Parts: sequence; structure tokens; C-alpha cells
Amino acid sequence: MIRSMTGFGEAERETAAGRLRAEIRTVNHRFFSSNLRMPSALERYEPQMREWLRQEIQRGHINASLRIETADGSSDEPRLRLNEARARQYHRILTELKTTLGLTGEIDVATLARYNDLIEREDGEKIEIDEDAVRAVTVEAARAVVKMREVEGRRLHDDLEGRLDAIEQAMNRVRELAPARLVNERDRLRASIRELSEGVGIDEDRLAREVAMTADRWDISEELVRLKAHIDLFRELLDADSAEPVGKRLSFVVQEMLRETNTIGSKANDAGIEHQVVAIKNEIERLREQADNVE
Repeated sequence: MIRSMTGFGEAERETAAGRLRAEIRTVNHRFFSSNLRMPSALERYEPQMREWLRQEIQRGHINASLRIETADGSSDEPRLRLNEARARQYHRILTELKTTLGLTGEIDVATLARYNDLIEREDGEKIEIDEDAVRAVTVEAARAVVKMREVEGRRLHDDLEGRLDAIEQAMNRVRELAPARLVNERDRLRASIRELSEGVGIDEDRLAREVAMTADRWDISEELVRLKAHIDLFRELLDADSAEPVGKRLSFVVQEMLRETNTIGSKANDAGIEHQVVAIKNEIERLREQADNVE
């Protein structure tokens, strides 16, 4: 069964440093893409986290975040302090440099702010969470995302099946209308010849050959057969019992369906068929939009 690329999942786990929470949101994307947000104390796990997510979610753009909630209810944002002694040293050294080299300009807050070692964590604050805990909460949240994507995938499946049914109904109408085109063309040619020949007899063999050549130019049976084959393949992919993503293949099949439909339209030479071709193209466009959200 297909899966959507839209989903949300969350998980939490108690650790010695506090409650570790993970939230993951996914949207459609041609490939696997991830954006991770986490406290600096957990940044060392970023490469592993990407790999854990890739193992659970193979396609889509992922926004994932980790947070630590301490026992006193505070967030995982670090408590910071100014290293005043170091700031004074920087100011003294820069002042001496200015005097020695005869430099201009003021030594202000903007100047000192360039030194990122002036602001540091408060002594004693150190968050330690082991890799197993980070992995457990990440995988649990990712699997919740997959479950939601599967539910949404079932809705997508039903909608796509409805679109395919509508296309097949329009194709059946095209098959019904196609033979009448040749009858109408034969009658038109006969009337034109009679009008131009002023009563001279009509060469029925010649007329039959003209109609046969027209029938060959207007023949859409092969296009209808190929379009039906593409619909059957689309259904196979929808119902495939596999965890492999099929969204890219569905998008390719949709392109081939549109190609055959355009050829049918170019050979239509009938208002009724052209109306059905427009209806088919509308449904294919909706198929394309939905297929873009299939993993």
C-alpha cells in the first residue's frame, strides 16, 4: 500500500538529564531531505540521527527537533554568563593596540561581540544523554510519522483509484464515438464529390480507398491500448505489497498517460472525442498532483 509524504510524529523518554522529546514533521520532496534542530549538547548525534531517520523514512523533506525538559520545568536552552575578566583583557589589549599603531575607531560592544568565547555556560551545567536514548526517541517518533503516512496513503489510494475509474469511463466513451467519425467522413466525401461532379457517378472503390487512408490517419486504437496499459501499471504500483517508495514511478507513468492522451487529442477530429480528451487530461492533472505526495 502506498504512503503519503505528509506526516507528524512525536515521542518522549525520561533520562538522567530530564525528559527528552522528539518531534518530526514531513512534507513531500523528490528525495530524502532533512532539517534537524537540537540543543548543542546533542549536536554530536546529528549524523547518526540523519541515518536513523533515513532507515525509517526513505523519501520526503523532514523537519525534526529534539528538546530536553529538566525536572524543574525549564527548557533545554543553556543558562549563559559573561566572562567579564576575559572581556576586560580583550578591551585592554585592543586599547593598547590602538595606541601603539595609531589606529582610529571605537572599541565598543560590537567589537567585543565578535569574540564568541566571552559568553559561556554557567559552571556545572552539563547535559549528558547517551546515544541509545536519542536513538530510541528518534525512531519512535519516526515510526509514528510512518503510521500517519500510511493512513494518509490509504486516502490517497482511494482518490487515485477514483481518478483512474473516471479516465476509463472517458476512454470507453471515446471508443464508442470513434467509429462514427469514419461514417461521417465517408458521407461528407460522397456529398462533396456529388456536388463537384454535377451528377457524374461516384467511384465507390476510390471513395473506399480515401476513407481507408483517413481511417489509418485517425486510428487511435494503439493509443487507447497503451493508455489502458499505463492505467493497469499505475494500479499495480498502488496495490504493490512492498515497502519500497513508488511515488517517482507513479509520476513517470502519469507522464506517459498524458503523452498518449495528447496523441488521441491530435487525431480526434470530433468534438465529442475532444471533450472526452479534455476530461481525461483534467483527471491526469489531478493524478499528477496527488502522485507528487506519494512516497
